[in-house]
Amino acid sequence: MRYFMLALCVMITGLSLQGQSAKGKVIIDSLYSKNLENDFGEKTTRALSVYLPPGYDSDDRRYPVIYYLHGFLNNHTLRPEMVEVLDYAIANHRVRPFILVVSDQQTTYDGSFYSNSGVFGNWEDFTAYDLVKYMDDNYRTLADKASRGITGHSMGGYGALKIAMHHPDIFSSVYALSPGALTVVREYGPNSSTYRELAAIKTMEAVMGTYFPKVIVAFARSWSPNPDNPPFYCDIPFEYVREELVVHPEVLEKWYANMPLHMIDDNLDNLDNLKQLKAIKMDWGRNAGDRFTIQCDMFSQRLENVGVEHFAEEYIGTHVSGIFTREGRVPNAMLPFFDLYLDFGPEKP
Repeated sequence: MRYFMLALCVMITGLSLQGQSAKGKVIIDSLYSKNLENDFGEKTTRALSVYLPPGYDSDDRRYPVIYYLHGFLNNHTLRPEMVEVLDYAIANHRVRPFILVVSDQQTTYDGSFYSNSGVFGNWEDFTAYDLVKYMDDNYRTLADKASRGITGHSMGGYGALKIAMHHPDIFSSVYALSPGALTVVREYGPNSSTYRELAAIKTMEAVMGTYFPKVIVAFARSWSPNPDNPPFYCDIPFEYVREELVVHPEVLEKWYANMPLHMIDDNLDNLDNLKQLKAIKMDWGRNAGDRFTIQCDMFSQRLENVGVEHFAEEYIGTHVSGIFTREGRVPNAMLPFFDLYLDFGPEKP
């Protein structure tokens, strides 16, 4: 009996170590998109990082896909510590095996905001149509909206909400990690110092050395582009003219049409689309700064007021702390959310 128990312990330990050592792999791929054709030098072929789960090469099963949208200043790169967290979540049964893909949407102005500008590229269409089709055509996906989730951090959280709101026929569930650009608040608003700082900048090269003015130009190139308005080739709703603040309401309305808080009010189709989604969740760190905490709380309250069921969570952390860590939001909140709400297909025999 003693030898039987010893052998059983050895077997269990071996299986446990085998499970912990199983690793996924990342494929670096690329995708050309006609939707990204433009006259301003933005690349039309974009890099992709595709995470394939442990066991992908050893069987012929199909997997759900999580579309992860990166934040401002970032790109498609899945760093080793990020991949380790994905492996950890699967090995510890936080989520069943899945495919995850990140597309490079770092532009010459540092972020597409996953929007159709019509001048600098149609990034939303690239994401919702071209990327999804490419994944279904080239990887063993479960090619159905029930098996597609969309998520992202910061700018990516914004993009996830916006694209899910527009395309409930493509994605079934959305999880926004610390989303930004939901409305105009704090450093993005007219009473901040951002627009006075921007007024003193005369070249695109100079604006790229700043932060908040650069974000404003990225907003404007995404939502109110104007190829006839150098040096930034976009229109901005607030500007200083001879030390006086001037508001351009027609430009502000273009921004509102792309900001989720206002998209609900401006277009009833957007509200109906949100109600078609199987599940919606957003979270944010309480120490992320007012521009995130205020707008996230405002958006959640607005969803509640118009009857859109969703989950919203404020946690102890900053805008960037504890996202892709073993104790963080990805393995303990985001991936379990998709494990619950996505269709993973037939169980492996």
